[in-house]
Amino acid sequence: QVQLVESGGGLVQPGGSLRLSCAASGIVFNAYRMGWYRQAPGNERELVATITSGGTTNYKDSVKGRFTVSRDNAKNTVYLQMNNLKPEDTAVYYCNARLTVDRWGQGTQVTVSS
Repeated sequence: QVQLVESGGGLVQPGGSLRLSCAASGIVFNAYRMGWYRQAPGNERELVATITSGGTTNYKDSVKGRFTVSRDNAKNTVYLQMNNLKPEDTAVYYCNARLTVDRWGQGTQVTVSS
């Protein structure tokens, strides 16, 4: 079955960095658009960054220049490098795989606080 397993979340101070990873199984990884979404308490889930099978990336405006999405098709893994983190980046971050339907990971908590 399809599995998306996120890792790398945690508590970090403002201005710090984290790298999230999402390991995929049960899909033809290099055919999928992969993405990262996040959901803060009381808010709807929102798109953070996506990367197509061809490597084209797209970012939420507020993370441009701070976050970088990448993928390693040999490892069936997508990454989200997050730099200069801000308290408003605090959320549960979800990995997404999209071809004809959306697949989701279980989420990993990112907390930015001093």
